[in-house]
Amino acid sequence: MKVLLFLATGFETMEASAFIDVFGWSRCDLEQKIQVVTCGCNKQVISTFDIPVSVDILIHEVNVDEYDALAIPGGFEEYGFYIDAYNEDFLNIIRSFDAQSKWIASVCVAALPIGKSGILKGRTGTTYPFNDGVRQRQLQEFGVRIVNDAIVVDRNIITSHGPSTAPYVAFTLLEKLTSAEDAQKVKTAMGYGSKKET
Repeated sequence: MKVLLFLATGFETMEASAFIDVFGWSRCDLEQKIQVVTCGCNKQVISTFDIPVSVDILIHEVNVDEYDALAIPGGFEEYGFYIDAYNEDFLNIIRSFDAQSKWIASVCVAALPIGKSGILKGRTGTTYPFNDGVRQRQLQEFGVRIVNDAIVVDRNIITSHGPSTAPYVAFTLLEKLTSAEDAQKVKTAMGYGSKKET
């Protein structure tokens, strides 16, 4: 299996690393053959807080048929997140994943390009609720019914409300691609859900 991890300019490294780590632990602990492939509009993507990251492939090289899921970390507008996130080529990739009923998992404001693509119209979702709910209102303007839960799953779409949800979104995606039992094993191995978790 393969997961496409889209890194827009200004993406949050913590949100992206959750997918890399959870699926990496799954490969090591459960020998799950799930590869995470990073993708961007440019070969080097500058994240929020100016960390440069080299991606595996460019957006025009994506063949949706080769992937089982799409993962999208959120990012900061001040660092240019919406320039790439709202890129029409990327919106078409989102539409293609949905047309094939493949899983699309987003963290925080990464729900907004999903909303802009049109695939969440009339469906439920969530996004960053703070700053007087401006991002939730933007998502609502795309026809999305806002649910104030940490993580919302509507058919094949996973949305969440903030950076702290990133590992749980990754665990949810892992569960959907494998099983609840396998996801729980990785959670336990990583220390999530234990009394020692802080």
